[in-house]
Amino acid sequence: MSMMLTLILVVQMLSALAMIGLILIQQGKGADMGAAFGSGGSGSLFGATGGANFMSRTTAVLAFVFFACTLSLAYFGNLTPSSSGSVLEGSSVGAPATAPVDTSPAAQIPGNAPAPATNNSVPPATPAK
Repeated sequence: MSMMLTLILVVQMLSALAMIGLILIQQGKGADMGAAFGSGGSGSLFGATGGANFMSRTTAVLAFVFFACTLSLAYFGNLTPSSSGSVLEGSSVGAPATAPVDTSPAAQIPGNAPAPATNNSVPPATPAK
């Protein structure tokens, strides 16, 4: 499977580079006007209009190959999940532990909350009589 993914990736890269090269050497639509009046465009390798037709078709074929490779890479990339859990499960930093909150009706009465726990070794003072 890895060999096929590598092959598809290489084909995608080559089609992308060839498509970039073809797009850069193509003339714009305004350049065709000069060829109509006898400019130097008619003496090209493909004739006055043959080059544009050949290059635009080749660009379209390369674009199809590029998109087909992209879709196949996305399909094959999702076939094998990398993990079954969350991304955050592998993190080493955890949230700080908090004490459980008492939600009983008696704990919601103001002034009825228990005293906070302390780590002192001195016992609490008893009230004087």
